[in-house]
Order: sequence, then C-alpha cells, then structure tokens
Amino acid sequence: MFDSAALDHSLDKAEFEKLATQLRVDLLAAQAALAETKKASILILINGPDGAGKGGVLNRFYEWMNAQNLVTMTYDGQTDEERLRPFPWRYWRDLPPKGRTGIMLGSWYHQPMLKRATGKLSRAAFHDALEHINRLEAMLVEERVLILKLWLHMPRKLAAKRLDDAEKGGVWQRPIVREWDRADTKSEQKKLMEAALDMAQLTSTGLAPWDVVSASDPHYRDIAVGNLLLAKIKAALALPEPDREAMKKSAEDAAAALMGGTDAKPKRGKRAHPPSPVPGLPFISVLSTLDMDAKADAATYEHDLRAVQTRVTEAVQSKAFRQRGLVMVFEGNDAAGKGGAIRRVREALDPRQYRVYPTSAPNEEERARPYLWRFWRHVPPLGKIAFFDRSWYGRVLVERVEGFCQPEDWMRAYGEINDFEQIMAGFGLIVVKYWLAISEDEQIRRFQEREATAYKTYKITPEDWRNRAKWPLYEVAMNDMVDRTSTPDAPWTLVAANHKRHARLTVLETLAARLEAELKR
Repeated sequence: MFDSAALDHSLDKAEFEKLATQLRVDLLAAQAALAETKKASILILINGPDGAGKGGVLNRFYEWMNAQNLVTMTYDGQTDEERLRPFPWRYWRDLPPKGRTGIMLGSWYHQPMLKRATGKLSRAAFHDALEHINRLEAMLVEERVLILKLWLHMPRKLAAKRLDDAEKGGVWQRPIVREWDRADTKSEQKKLMEAALDMAQLTSTGLAPWDVVSASDPHYRDIAVGNLLLAKIKAALALPEPDREAMKKSAEDAAAALMGGTDAKPKRGKRAHPPSPVPGLPFISVLSTLDMDAKADAATYEHDLRAVQTRVTEAVQSKAFRQRGLVMVFEGNDAAGKGGAIRRVREALDPRQYRVYPTSAPNEEERARPYLWRFWRHVPPLGKIAFFDRSWYGRVLVERVEGFCQPEDWMRAYGEINDFEQIMAGFGLIVVKYWLAISEDEQIRRFQEREATAYKTYKITPEDWRNRAKWPLYEVAMNDMVDRTSTPDAPWTLVAANHKRHARLTVLETLAARLEAELKR
C-alpha cells in the first residue's frame, strides 16, 4: 500500500495551474449543489507522516472552496472536557451537518496508532480498536456521512528532511503539522509505520476505503486529493432521496400482516390482542413475567421511599462515583409514569449533578446529522448524571412502527445502540435502562383522568390515542428491543407500573442496588 516507487508522481507548474483552474471550478459547483440539496455531509480524514503536507492539503481546500461550507476539525491530545467523556464523544460533537464538509486532522485513528507505536496497546487490543472504528464508519456512511480517508505517502527520509528544514528556519514557510512527536525514536517510528500498514489492511472497507496519495510533489498531491474529493461529493449528489411514502407504506403493510389487516384507526376502549409473529404459535411477551397487580405498602411507602433515596444519595456522593457516571434511560407505554419515577430519583440528587433530556421528534439541526448524534452530545462527564426521558430507542420503537425509517435502518440500529452503550460502560458510565409497563385498561383510565383534570390536559394528545390503536405493534417492537439490547453492560429492568408507588420504589431499589454493586468494583 505504501510502495514509494509506485507512488512517485509529479507535475510541473504549468500542468498544475491548468488542472487546478478547472478543478477549482468543478469543486465549487459540486460544493454549492451539495449545500443546496443537503443530501449528505462529507468527512475528510487527512493522515500521513509528519512532513507529508497535511496542513498544506487543508489550506488548499480552503483556497479552492467556499469556506462557509467547510468545517475544520483538529485534535491534539485531549482537553479537560474531553478527558471526562468517552473518546468518540469529541468526534460526534463536531460532526458537520448535511450539506457541509468537515476536514479532520488527528482523526480517530491517531490515538490507537500512537499507543500501538509506543507499546501502550497490544496488537490484539489495536485490532479491537480498529474493528470499533470500522463499525463507526459503516454507521456514518449509512447515515449519509461520506468519508474520504487520505493517507499522504512520503518516503521517510524525505519527510525527515522537510522537518529538519522547518526546524532550521530562515525563509518563511507554512508551519508543519506535527502529530507523531510522541513516537520520536527510530524504533517507535518503525512501529508506527507497521501500525499504519496494519490499520490500512483492516480498515480499508468498501464503504470507507483508504486512498493513498503520493505527497512528494505538492502539485501532484493537491490535484490528486482535489479530484478524490470531487468524486466523493458527486457520489453524495447521486444518492437517492428517501422515499417517505414507501417507508410509511412498508410499515403499514407490516402492521396489516401482523395484526390481520387492522386499519389501525384510533378507537377508544378497543382492546388490541397481541399478534403472533409465528402463525399457529401464541405470542409470549417478556412482560408476562411481571406481576401487574403488585402494590407497595401504603402505610410504609413514605418511609421506604426515603430509605432507598438515601441509598442513592450516598452512592452518587461517594468518592468512588467521581470516577464513574450514570446514564438513566426511561422508556415505556404512554402514561406509564416515567416522569413521576424520574422525579423521585431526582429528589435524591444534588441538582448540580444531573441533567434531564426529554426526547421528542428530532428538530432540523438533529435531522441534519446521524441519528445518534443528538444523544452522543448529551453523554455526561464522569461524576455526573444524565436522564433520558425516552431515548435512542425511538429508532426501534416509534420510527419502526410508524415507518419513519427504512427497515434496514432500524434493524442495524440494534448493533449501533449496543456499541454506543458498550463504549459508555467501558469508559466508566453506569447505564441503567427501565421499561415501565402498564396494562391497556390502566392506560385508558389514565388517559381519561388526564382529559378530566385541568392541570393534566397537556399530558394527553390525539397522538396518544392514535398510538394506543397500535399497542400490539409497539409490544412486538419492545420485545425485539429487549431481546436484542439487554446486555451485561446495559441490561433492561422491566417495571410493573400499574401502581405508581410500586413502580417508583422498584426503580429506586434497582438503581440503588446497581450503583452499590458497580461502585464496589
């Protein structure tokens, strides 16, 4: 891949200027079309040895293109804010919206390669990190972030000479982008090249291949990377528009097949029978294990509530919790009492320690980026707590049932969600997930109570009644969700919530037990 003889190319000044003039026109036109259609975003990862001209390539892009639609993403070490969150957080935070192009120096390859070169990462661990990157890049491409991965190749001796010339000073020249200073011995530099070869073999995929460009001649280098970028933008412009009507019809057809031709019209009081995915066999819900009639002792409820809240308070104020963090996910049937359960947990916490993120339909800013972006940016730092009142599970629940995404999108979302939660847990965040379940009869009782109570009417909408008619579809989706995303790192806790006091105590008791067990590790 890095055969210097095969990559020895050059252009004279006249050839360069001729090619550059037309390339600049084509890039500006393609960039303008992308900004208008917003079909995708482009992410350019500029990699290579120090001295190969990474900074020069970045500057050339800004010279040839409209800077208003370019985003520079540069990373050197970690800030205090970044050190307190999982490593991918900083890349997710900075992802450009559709229609724009991000140029990245110090990409997600940098830290694993540097650790491998300096002996801080075994080959097996290095390969594991690269596999995580492969899954990340595959997900980004599926979410319409097209990735251009550039490796600027330059023979080691030539790169070293460029660095020496820069150190000597004299005639002004552009600063050299230095990324590998911490791998400064010959042995480490050799291991760095070995790591780069390993990386190229394992991460040059069909969705995000590596493009190796000879960087010995800056003229050839710039024309080559410019053409590669132009091809990537054209590929983005060729992407088909999502067929919203087809997605909706696909969901309706799936619903009809599952529910025996139901029209799914909202009918108050109608009981929907759980469908069977397998003809001839009964549908068995994971909720069948719950005792929906379970109640808390009314006489001791307040005492029991305070006692378990105290356990939670002590856990999150402990010294051990400073090096951990907590992510709480609340999902469940409409009117199942998620807000009330969250409020009882919040009473046990210092208000400065937590944030609550209610999740509704994505806004324009969120739709312009990959699905998980709006959740990644709210990942709490170590020592802090985040509540998600509904969450990233919307893709495999409401988006699946309502046809807001393609079946292949929600099918791949299970693995993407598991990766997301595994990364958080591996960093030290404790991921706790609740499904609050109520019966259909209890739900309609609560709906009617909300309609009849002036200060609760805001809680009930026509959408709630419409969703009720699709109860069986949501139950099947919930069962698939629990089956595919209840992992050792982030297990689901199913809560019988017909009786609110019982549900609140269950949430707090399981939370306290999980915190105490995790903080003993």
